Amino acid sequence: MTDIITVALSKLDADPRNVRKTYSAEGIEALAANIRADGYRLLQNLVVRKGDKKGRYFVVAGGRRLAALKLLAEASVIAKDHPVECKEREGEIATEISLAENVVREEMHPVDQYEAFDALAKQGKKIADIAARFGTTETVVRKRLALARVSPVLLQHLRDEDMSFAQLSAFTVSDDHERQVAVWNSLSPWNREPHSIRRALTEEMIPATDKRVQFIGGLVAYEEAGGSVKRDLFDDRNAGYAMDAALVEKLAAEKLEAAAATVRAEGWKWVECPTTAPVGYHAMKRHYPKAIPLSEEDQAALDAAQAEYDELAELIEGGMADKEAEAKLAEVEKRIDALNARTEAYSPEALAEAGTFVFLDYYGRLAIERGFVKPGAAAEDEDVEGLPSARGAAKPKVPMINHSAALIEDLTAHKTAALRIELANNPDVALVAVVHAMLLSVAYPYNSEQSALQLSLTHERLEPSMKNAESCKSLSAFNDLAENYGHHLPGSPADLFDWLLEQPQDMVLSLLAFGAAHSVNAVEKKFTDRKRGIEQANQLGRALKVSMPDWFETTGDSYFKHVNRTTIELSVAEARGSDAELSVRAAAKKSEAVTIADRLVAGSGWIPAPVRLARAEAEQEPNSESIDEDEQFPQAAE
Repeated sequence: MTDIITVALSKLDADPRNVRKTYSAEGIEALAANIRADGYRLLQNLVVRKGDKKGRYFVVAGGRRLAALKLLAEASVIAKDHPVECKEREGEIATEISLAENVVREEMHPVDQYEAFDALAKQGKKIADIAARFGTTETVVRKRLALARVSPVLLQHLRDEDMSFAQLSAFTVSDDHERQVAVWNSLSPWNREPHSIRRALTEEMIPATDKRVQFIGGLVAYEEAGGSVKRDLFDDRNAGYAMDAALVEKLAAEKLEAAAATVRAEGWKWVECPTTAPVGYHAMKRHYPKAIPLSEEDQAALDAAQAEYDELAELIEGGMADKEAEAKLAEVEKRIDALNARTEAYSPEALAEAGTFVFLDYYGRLAIERGFVKPGAAAEDEDVEGLPSARGAAKPKVPMINHSAALIEDLTAHKTAALRIELANNPDVALVAVVHAMLLSVAYPYNSEQSALQLSLTHERLEPSMKNAESCKSLSAFNDLAENYGHHLPGSPADLFDWLLEQPQDMVLSLLAFGAAHSVNAVEKKFTDRKRGIEQANQLGRALKVSMPDWFETTGDSYFKHVNRTTIELSVAEARGSDAELSVRAAAKKSEAVTIADRLVAGSGWIPAPVRLARAEAEQEPNSESIDEDEQFPQAAE
């Protein structure tokens, strides 16, 4: 017996013989939305049997539909006695009917679902209406429509189970079917990971995470300027891609030029605005600002501002500050910065001869590097980093400076610490350095070359080689970086591999750089078998564009008190000229000479030879009178 009858919703009850007992709240809400969008009609009638009481019915099949109708009734969307069409069946086979409805069926293939949604969209239905009709979100609808727009060839691969859903979703970043198929065919079967597919399809696009896009204000600013964007609905880490590379470059250049306007007002000979750091600019001759004492009035203002800052910071940290404290603190910081800016200035000669680069650094931050002299603009007398030349002066004779083995170990430990922190902050160079070290052993097993990186993975603590490790800026920065990464890594090493698999490539590359940096070793001890590795550290430093004066300051404590009087005099002569050397020579005691040398060399950027990064042989001037560094600075006892 199968009769179609109409029963009031209030007369329908859940059947205890219904084999399906559990429904998700989200599924019922979605079905209710679908029923409502279709005029409160059911696509499939409920199957019922007579209940225990007269006029009531048990719902044998269709419990989820019944729950959705009752949800609509509770919300007063439909009447409690809303008429529902039902098929009446015998009670004896209720369990069989319920089981058959839930088991004897096959889910719709995903591709069929994507194409069905696409058909609705092509009929003119809005995304919001489609989402409401099927009780889902607009984001889900957009994703299904994007999948439907992938090449039919690739959709067939998914039907044939030759492709995964994750692989198919990666193709949605492009609408070019020919390009999609070409990328799929060009990738090796072992390299068809979603990230490889995305990378191949977006190589001419600029991701939202690009430092140029971030610098101009993100994709919002780019779109406001008329740029088109391609969204990646399946990558939560990336908001999309800028399609107009020329517009991105134009907007970045305009913002850099705006920043450069203030710099030009300082009176430099030239100001250039490359988007990225100029190649080799650290090797250029450079002028540094000279210290200027503050007036009594300015010094008093600086002391007062610093005291006010400390007081506000203490209140904020203690939770006792008012709502305006943060704003007040920012204002005080501006006053302190303005006063500190008066403590140094470039000479008129420097402004007339040198210029400034305004660019984006590795992290996408605005960088303003002042005081660089272009080759040919002035006489270039230096052969290695840290030796300033006297403009127009004849090339001086190379001095003979002696260093003890213990001091060389100390100074090269500082050099190593600087290389480590710079490499830790440069994943691109770190990757090259690690691969280089690996290939030396696996591809060239009988070669005599060595890498500056002591893989695998050897990490020597630098503190024992340093006379004053607490004062080493680069060692402190590296320790801070290690502490920061420690907060992100999983607590158990057993979880580390799986955790790394889940991380974005940028994070893995950064960790590669961090790990590789631990193995850098340019420490030159009295007895070492790493001479070639120490030499290669200079090559590594040039690739990293390390500026050693940024990390090591030559002072009485760091250098002069550890060398003899002759070395102190020659060092000051290199840094400040022969007149300064006479001041040191006039000192009665070595301690006085150390104090004078400390004062004279301060701010010059001069550093001892073992800390410097020697230039490559190809960069040495032809027919130069310069000699090898080992000949310039032979080792000797103090």
